[in-house]
Amino acid sequence: MNILQLIIPGMNKEQVRFFKLYSGRIVTSGERKDLQLFDYIRKTGKDYDDDIAFSKIYKGEDKNAFYRLKNRLTNDINKSLTIHHFDEDDFIYACHMLALYRFFSSRNLWNESHYYLRKAETCAVSMENYELLDLIYGEYIRLSHETLHINPELYIKKRMENQQQLMQIRAIDDLLAAVTYRLKVSQNLSSRKNPLLDLLQKSIDNFVKDKDLRKSPTLRFRLYKAVSQLLLQQHNYEALEEYLLTVFPEFEKDKLFDKSNHDLKLQMLTYIVNTLFKNNKLKQSLQYAEKLKSAMEEYHHLLYDKYIFFYYNAQVINYSQLNPQKAREILEDLKDNEKIISNSFYHLFVYLNLAVILFTLKQYKDAAKHISRLYLLEGYKTAQPALKLKIHIAELIIRYQLGDLEVLASKLQLVKKDFASLLNSEEMLNEKEIIAIISELITSKRSKRLKERIQRFLEDESPAGEGDAEVISYRNWLQSLPESR
Repeated sequence: MNILQLIIPGMNKEQVRFFKLYSGRIVTSGERKDLQLFDYIRKTGKDYDDDIAFSKIYKGEDKNAFYRLKNRLTNDINKSLTIHHFDEDDFIYACHMLALYRFFSSRNLWNESHYYLRKAETCAVSMENYELLDLIYGEYIRLSHETLHINPELYIKKRMENQQQLMQIRAIDDLLAAVTYRLKVSQNLSSRKNPLLDLLQKSIDNFVKDKDLRKSPTLRFRLYKAVSQLLLQQHNYEALEEYLLTVFPEFEKDKLFDKSNHDLKLQMLTYIVNTLFKNNKLKQSLQYAEKLKSAMEEYHHLLYDKYIFFYYNAQVINYSQLNPQKAREILEDLKDNEKIISNSFYHLFVYLNLAVILFTLKQYKDAAKHISRLYLLEGYKTAQPALKLKIHIAELIIRYQLGDLEVLASKLQLVKKDFASLLNSEEMLNEKEIIAIISELITSKRSKRLKERIQRFLEDESPAGEGDAEVISYRNWLQSLPESR
């Protein structure tokens, strides 16, 4: 898939209109081949084919001309999007001012270049973007060689002070990036201990000692990220709820939220929704879900598409306990939602949760069908082995409840074979034991040994957050079995 095939279908009506106006600055005779290609890619989307496009536009001519056309179209779209959006975001605007500074300085127009450099500095200072300021102060020092209007000592001092703040931020950011990556790849379905937590905790302890630094909005946001990630990794949801419900109103009261950090505001609301759910405060979680939806509509739906999944997820997880049938209806609607199914992980989420909801409703046959369909999804194919194993165990549980023992026995052997090495790891002790219990369930019902084995599993103390790592709760299921009584 080439870059045009990615960009053009994603352009909204306003961006398309602006691009057509921008392209119209050049008057040519005859039909514009670049606009032909643009319209064809926009029309065909995922079904776009280079060879077909070439045959339609060039009628069998030299293909090098077609490649030059694609490059020209790419450049024009890049310029159009840059011009259209250069002042919608503070960072983009600052970079635009910096680009104009470079343009004028390359032509030895020092007064003009100094003007745009000051514009870039003002914007970077207002954002507290220390990385951009580091670059800008370096340009001031270089510009001081060309004009007497700039005292380099002032900017040398500014750069040194800026670097101190930048080093502290980078230290926190590096750790946050590593912890966040671990969370993403595990999809919250892994209890793997993160070796960075101790180091992150020490960094936070050192960070909060400087009271002056804590006054900075940027650093307050960094601190929030560090603390929330730490508590999330530790599955300390009670402390996380208390922390979030304290800092979020503080940030609102101090008017820290604006368009430039709107993503962070939506993230915080998402964390609050999920944390309240984990603490079994379901109605309150739904209330904050509606606050999340309202916030998503701010700034002309700026990040609406990015967070729409999290809004629906909040509804599904809460209604799965309050009203499973309503949760099912929401998921059935999501099966046809283009924004959801276009993302392979979200698509997997819909089918997996439908299977779990149907299991909760004791509609085991439909639950098994959704699990079977799930295996064909791209999201399943790219999922972590640990997640795949837990999905298979969910199917084994569903098959047992369905009474489909012949299929269950066959699938049980496949799971043992396909996940043999993973089942021997310390992280999968519960999975290994639940598979052993299922094996006994289909061969020795109500045996004393089986009852004792189930009882030991139920009484065994699991690490904090272990239930998060299961598609279907092993303990809840075992407690519902007559063999456990």
